[in-house]
Amino acid sequence: MPYVVLINPQIPPNTGNIARTCAATATELHLVGPLGFEITDRYLKRAGLDYWPYVKLHYHQSLEDFQTFHSQRGGRWIGFSTSGRCSYVSFPFENNDWLLFGSETTGLSPHVLKACAETVCIPMASPGVRSLNLSVSVAVGLFEARRQLGQLG
Repeated sequence: MPYVVLINPQIPPNTGNIARTCAATATELHLVGPLGFEITDRYLKRAGLDYWPYVKLHYHQSLEDFQTFHSQRGGRWIGFSTSGRCSYVSFPFENNDWLLFGSETTGLSPHVLKACAETVCIPMASPGVRSLNLSVSVAVGLFEARRQLGQLG
């Protein structure tokens, strides 16, 4: 099953909503610091409702800590970015992919994008709209990966 990774998330309710999505799908959620909020933030907890006991949450204080953790587990880094090389729907996801999402304000850094096996985008029909909300993007990407892998049943 794919994993969701948030690198430097800034908005607590977005992360709480993503945690709820991960709880509903039994997907591991990895938060990579620094975070723009405390892990005890009430808005984070509120957005996740009472689903926190079902969240497989991992916190990594830095990108380096996450890289060390990832190297022990393996799998591809798939970066979601407005500058992604292909659409997420045409990309063939694999079971041990790590779906990486950057902060709401800056996205993934060039350093992280370069380290990804592939970068994908969620196409926007309106040229005036740069991106979707982070929690929506995670849900769209995760559910497409799960659909391709036959994990929606």
